[in-house]
Amino acid sequence: MRFGREGFRATSVADIARDAGVGGTVAYTYFADKEALFLAALDEDAAAVIHEALSSVFEEPGVLDWRQTLLFTLVGAVEGHPLARRLLAGLEPEVTARVLEIPALTELRKACAERLRAEQLEGTVRRDIDPVSTGNGIVAIMLALLMSVVQLGTEAAGPYRADVAAVFEAALAPAVKP
Repeated sequence: MRFGREGFRATSVADIARDAGVGGTVAYTYFADKEALFLAALDEDAAAVIHEALSSVFEEPGVLDWRQTLLFTLVGAVEGHPLARRLLAGLEPEVTARVLEIPALTELRKACAERLRAEQLEGTVRRDIDPVSTGNGIVAIMLALLMSVVQLGTEAAGPYRADVAAVFEAALAPAVKP
């Protein structure tokens, strides 16, 4: 995809139309402007990354530490999605803030909240936390970590893997009664 290779600024709607084999104004039938087209392309790329990660975590029974598994699966999935990687690398500062509300991230937040709610019912996660706000927080932390890993490399994040897992465990584990 051209946005992933060349970025928002260097890509024109005419370039995309040419790549798709359609007329230069066809894109405007579906998208208000170049930014809307970019955000739609980004949502599709991000949705593919998230789907890869969610399917490996939530569709496989018995994943004990789903938060850590989800994070590291997302890191691996980003490698194959140049537009998502480009955004996480900080190469699209004009649109980064707007990306936080793309539908793919909304679905990830919802999936995390549902998993937390199920774990509360099982007694493996504290009952006094709000699963929606905690799920939102988990996604925010994961995005920050993904950005760090993409920008600094996996080697830089490696030494902190156990610390990240410990934070998730400590924040969510049910209180042990003496």
